Amino acid sequence: MTTQVAPGERGSTRIADRVVSKIAAQAAREAIGTVPEGGSPPHAAATVDEARAWVHISLELGYPSDIGGQCAAVRRQVTHRLRTLADMEVPEVALQVERLHSVHTTGTDLGRTR
Repeated sequence: MTTQVAPGERGSTRIADRVVSKIAAQAAREAIGTVPEGGSPPHAAATVDEARAWVHISLELGYPSDIGGQCAAVRRQVTHRLRTLADMEVPEVALQVERLHSVHTTGTDLGRTR
């Protein structure tokens, strides 16, 4: 007689870091709405350990704006999307604002020089 193995016990699934990074970058784009004129879309990097992901996102924002509010929205959306789509906990979403694009100074940015 053959016994059936429950679906959750048949194997395991590992989601690659690059897949988690793509989900996180898309979630960040959803959270900020439109990319500022002359700006680049958010970029994400993730480190995955079983069902947990640590995410780092670089993004550019319009200025003036509520930078803190936008960063909080990005963190919430990234956490929500990874929990929903990949069933992952997200202990940390680190954000780096690379540049601020001002509508008053088109053609220039307010980013830090290196």
